[in-house]
This record gives sequence, C-alpha cells and structure tokens, in this order.
Amino acid sequence: MSDALTEPPPAGLDVLVRGAVQGVGFRPFVYRLAQEIGLDGWVLNGTGGVSIELDGPPAGLELFLRRLRDEAPPRALIVDLEAAWRAPHGHRGFHIRLSDGGGPRTTLILPDTATCPECLAETLDQDNRRFGYAFTNCTNCGPRFSIITALPYDRPNTTMRGFALCPACLAEYEHPADRRFHAQPNACPVCGPRLEYRGLGVGGWGLGVGSANPQRTPTPHIPAPSSPLAMAASALRQGQIVAVKGLGGYQLMVDPRSAEAVARLRDRKARPEKPLALIARDLAQAAEIVQVDDAAAALLSSAEAPIVLLPRRADGAFPIAPEVAPGSPYLGVMLPCAPLHHLLLRAIDFPLVATSGNLSDEPICIGEEDAARRLGQIADAFLAHDRPIARHIDDSVATFMAGAPRLLRRARGYAPLPVALPAEAPCILAVGPQLKNTVALSVGRQAFISQHIGDLSTMEAVSAFERVIADFLRLYEARPEIVAHDLHPDYVSSHFARRASLAPGARRVAVQHHHAHFAACLAEHHAAGPALGVIWDGTGYGVGGTIWGGEFLLGDASGSRRVAYLRPFRLPGGDAAVREPARVAVALLMEIFGKGIFEQDHLAPVAHFDQTQRGILERMIFQGINSPLTSSAGRLFDGVAALLGLRQRVSFEGQAAIALEHLADPGERAAYAFDIHYAQVPAPPAPAGGVSCVAEPLIVDWASAIVALLNDMKRGVEPARAAARFHNGAIAAITEVAGLLGVEQIALSGGCFQNRLLAEGAIAQLGAAGRRALLPRLVPANDGGVSFGQVAAAQAMADCPTGKIAV
Repeated sequence: MSDALTEPPPAGLDVLVRGAVQGVGFRPFVYRLAQEIGLDGWVLNGTGGVSIELDGPPAGLELFLRRLRDEAPPRALIVDLEAAWRAPHGHRGFHIRLSDGGGPRTTLILPDTATCPECLAETLDQDNRRFGYAFTNCTNCGPRFSIITALPYDRPNTTMRGFALCPACLAEYEHPADRRFHAQPNACPVCGPRLEYRGLGVGGWGLGVGSANPQRTPTPHIPAPSSPLAMAASALRQGQIVAVKGLGGYQLMVDPRSAEAVARLRDRKARPEKPLALIARDLAQAAEIVQVDDAAAALLSSAEAPIVLLPRRADGAFPIAPEVAPGSPYLGVMLPCAPLHHLLLRAIDFPLVATSGNLSDEPICIGEEDAARRLGQIADAFLAHDRPIARHIDDSVATFMAGAPRLLRRARGYAPLPVALPAEAPCILAVGPQLKNTVALSVGRQAFISQHIGDLSTMEAVSAFERVIADFLRLYEARPEIVAHDLHPDYVSSHFARRASLAPGARRVAVQHHHAHFAACLAEHHAAGPALGVIWDGTGYGVGGTIWGGEFLLGDASGSRRVAYLRPFRLPGGDAAVREPARVAVALLMEIFGKGIFEQDHLAPVAHFDQTQRGILERMIFQGINSPLTSSAGRLFDGVAALLGLRQRVSFEGQAAIALEHLADPGERAAYAFDIHYAQVPAPPAPAGGVSCVAEPLIVDWASAIVALLNDMKRGVEPARAAARFHNGAIAAITEVAGLLGVEQIALSGGCFQNRLLAEGAIAQLGAAGRRALLPRLVPANDGGVSFGQVAAAQAMADCPTGKIAV
C-alpha cells in the first residue's frame, strides 16, 4: 500500500483590502485571479474598501494572498490588507457582487489620472469606434475625484449618472475580462459627454456652434472643420484666448509664441507678471522648449501629469514669448492629462499657455454659468462639454530639488490621496492658513489633504473653502473630534473654526503657523524628533502677536520652543511692504545706519521714494507707526533684492526673492557672514499652552551681511556674485545654529525652502557636518502643507497632553 499524500480539506478566507482599490480594475483583477487559481466566492466594493470571501484549498488561498499584492493593477494602492481564516461557506463559482454602501467611509478616492497609452491609442486610431473622442477612459485612467459625489465609487455616485451606456459600452462595463469593467466614466461618442464650441464673437455665450460629436477624417490628428475642436484650434491659431473645460475646471489657453496674445491674457486675467504654465503635445515637443532629462520625462509622463518647472531652452523650435515667464530661467510645462488635450494639441501642433480659468486669487471655474460670469470678459471663445464637474481641481505643480521631485502645489493627480501619519489619530479636521489654503481630514492613520484652494481673500475663494470642507465631511461621513486651525485670530479659516458646530466632546486646537510647517515635515518623514525646525517663510502669526518668519524651533510635532530667530526689523506699512520691497530695504538700512540713509540716493530703494515719502517712512519706522516688527526670512530676501536693484515693487508675493535666487551665480563660493549671538534679554512669556520660548534664544543677525553686500556694491562686485554670497551666508548661518544647538536632525520647511539654491545648499552643508536634513516632498513646503501640519500637531498633542502648541 502506497503512502499517497492526502489533499488537505478546503478552507475559507475573508479578505478586506483598504486603499485606492476602487475604480482601478481591482474587482476584475480579483475575479480573474480567483478563476485562474480555482477558488470560489465573491468580491464587492464597500465604503471601507474591497471585501473578498474565498473558499478553496489552503495552498491556493495562500497563493491568492501573495499574488493579490504582487500583481495588483497599476493604479491600485494597497494601504492595508486584513485576512482571516475560517471554515468554508460552500461557495460555488466566483462572482462579482453589487457594491455595499453601508459601513464607515474609509476607502481611498482616487485622483484624476492622465490618459493611459491604451486609451490614447484608441483615440488616435481612425478604425476605432472612439477615434477622435475627447472623453475616452478606462479603469487605468480618467476622471475620478472630479466626478465622484458619494462612496462607494459606482456610476450612480458620479456625475456620469446622467449618461446611459450604449449597448457597446454596457458590454464592456459588464464583462469582467474587459479593462473597462466597471469603469464608471466609461463612454463613447454614441452615449457619452459631448463637446461644444461657443464663440463670443458670434453672439455671446449661449449661442454654440459646431458638431457635438467628432466626424471621421483622413488622419487622426485633424478634426473635421466644423467640429468644436477644429473651431477652438482655429481660434488659438488666430491668437484668441480660449477657455477650455478640462478635468477639474476651466483653463485659459493662448498661443505662447505671440507676445501680444499673452499680454492680452495677462491684462484681462489681472496677472501682470506671475509665470504662466505651458502644455506640450508630448515629450518631444516639451524637449523643444525646456531641458528634459530622464527624471523629468518620467514625472511629465506620469499618471499624475503635473506642471513641472524645468530650465528653459533658448534654442528650441518654438520661440516662447518672454511675457510667458518674465525674467525666469524656468518654464512650467505639463503634458496632456485628458484625450481632449491630446486632440487639441495635435490639431494645432504647437504648445499652448494653459493657466487656471479664473481671475487672480479666485478658484477656477467648473460650471458653464460660472464660467460665463467670471471668464466672459477674459476669453474670446469657450470649448466646453456637458460632463458636470463635482469639484474644482487645479493642476499640480512640481519641481526637482536635492535629487527628487517636490510638490509646490498638490492638486490634480495627487489629491485627495492621503499621506500616512506616524500613528493612529482621532478624526481631525484641519482648516489650514489664509494663503495657499488647503484643508485636511484624518481618518485612522491617513491624512486626506484637499486639492489646492488658494488665497482666502475673495468671496469666491471663501465659498470654495467652505464647499471643500463640507465635501470632505460628507464623503467620509466624518464627525471631527478636533478642529485644528491657525493661531492667527483674523484668518478666514480661524473664524470658520471658531464658529463651526462641533459634536459633544469635540474641541478646537490652535496651532502656531511655523510649528505646523515643522510638524508637517516631521510627519511626512515619520521622524519622531527631537529635531531642529528651520522654518523660513514670508510671515506667520507668532506668539505674543508678533510676526514670525525666520524661525528655529526645537522639539517635535507635539510641541516646540523658539531657540533662535532672525534679527527682527520693521515692516513699514505692513502688507504694503510685501508689495513694495523698497520699503523693506529702507527699514533694513535704517535698522543698521539710522536716519542718514535717506541721503544715499545712489541706493536704488532710497531713490525709489521722493522726499515726502521718505519723511513719512522715517516717522513710521522710528515711531513704530503701522510698522510691525518681523523676523521674516522672506521679507529679508525681498529687501536684499531691492538693494541690488532687482525689484522695488512686486505684483505677486515672493517675486523679488525669486529674482534674487535666479540672479545668484551658482559658482560663487564666498559668503557674507551672519553674526550669531544670544539675545541677552528675557523672552516674553508664552500665553497659556502656547509655544514656549527659551529664556535667551540665539539671534541670527543679518546686519553684518548687509554691510558686506553694500561694500561689495561700492567696489563694483557683480550683482550675481553678491546675490550668491548672501545665499551662502544664510546657508552657513543655518549650519552654524544647528552646530551650536547640537541637533542631528534638521527639518527645513516654509516657503523660502522652495528656493533651490537655499534648500540644496543647506542640505549639502548640513550633510557635510554629519546632520540629517529633511525637506518636504509629497506635501508642499509652502503654506499648502500647513493643514497637514495642523493634523500632525493635533494628533501628537492628543497622544502627548503636555504638548505646547495649543492655545
């Protein structure tokens, strides 16, 4: 009798997969995998993720678990996988069940992603039924966050619910082996959204012309002459401004080769000098206008498809008008993120300006009535469509710094994917700052960061801010236990937090602005501390009502103390000094030399003012009239730019400091010394629970650097070398403070660390000194990351009740 192996009895397995696993082809993947291994059971979408019940041999079930992670669809993101063994239920066959809408909302909503190669190929194939169709998509690409209205992610819970699938699309949608199985935005020219062209010159908004569906033409790159796409392309060739309804809202497009057309767009949009983004047909066309290496190519062509800041080419095939990005060695370029953009760029065969469809400081338009009202005086024509947009989503912006891509604006392609927190958190709603606002919501260990909202300085922006909060709370059915907000009492977001209705037992937490930057950087890197936070930015409300901006904070996410800061100086006129760096330069000079500086007419910022203005400024600064003290690094860099004659007045915040960075000679090694000494005065007491200050913090005194710069100017040293020496001095000061304090871990954050020269120089010097420097990557270093920092700080405080950042 042989000793034949006995087959082990069948077993059962329950699996819950959490993460970005809905709308990515995950259920058909599970279906095919179970069929291939020979398992029985079912799979369904739920509000908490994807649930799977399986019966089969234990070896097959174990193989299923291994392959589930290893072979998941490309757009899937498995955050957590729970598997529990049980007795078999006696399932027969494997089935995909209808979605379950019950339970807590913890599944991840996918961001909108760029057109995949398969869908693009179909769109450009004249023998394909989707040839020339501007809304082609599948489970690997297309709109997600911009169309979802509720969880779970099913077609009735999206803005596609009004488009009944034709028989061909329905067959794709229902076939588990098809890549469009349960692709919720699935559509074709027969049953899906349609384009419409509206030219204001032929009667105004509301009189549309052009066919709603594309016609077959001899080549895939040229639409029919009467189609909306062809009419929009014709308008762009003629130098007109066309408002194009994209994935997350309208974009304003114009020919970047025409200085006159770009100037007209700037005038109408009230954006006189801030750089405008470009969209190129493909990598080859992008490489004609900017320098594209392998890393840049990978980021440009990624599913996120952000705007990427890259060095401009002077010798490319497309001469970009200087008005697109005045004075900047960089251009912001992106590739098409939707079939509509692919078709439009192929129809004209040259790059386009593609900037947000709004007036400056307003959110982008998403609806036709809103676009008609707000863009009617900007655009000459509209290329619209009838797929509703559930929420506005700007284009994301990224740059390369210290060998890695860094987000400057987190929006399309990234929002609302969460950033993992170091530990489990209570439900926290963080309402962010006043400028570059985002909001954040914690669910478990995940912090969901909203799309970019912008500056809360207009009624439209405030309305968008309130809609985003309501949207997040509704989608996740969240009841915040904590509402975190900025310490500044007059921010719109702070007012909202104070008047928000809270559940019983919920509380409000005020997080100091720079501590939020510090906590965000630590939390993104899962760094526990202690650490030194070098937090340099424009301005933020400090302890005791002062204006901070050049801070060195020692501690961790739960609390920090101010151990060093830049020497304070006056901001004559407050916000007026932000718009007029000449005021900052005069204040710096008067801090060093006193009243005699107004006799120095050879200095550009002094010459900027007439005698009457000089007298007013002198009284304001010396008497402290509407001239608050600040330690702002951003304003210090502005003032130095004014001293070097770069900008005496700016049209957007940071413009002068950016000019100083771009001027600096990267080959210069000399540095202006900053004097570092103890304050030698008692620090003001912190309010109850506020950020504590050491009794005698270090002062990082810039006066000696300014004097050295002025002496170099007298000697005729080139401004580019002087600008570099100032940067080098600031970098050396950061390294010296870290050495004096003996801290090994340094978090660099705040808007000033968008400055590549400053950030990379600090990382290099700190590394050479044996210290570990952390720089934000997935969360912007600017104020777009403050909401995440508020969540991280509030969470750390909940774990550590003695934390010192709440008031």
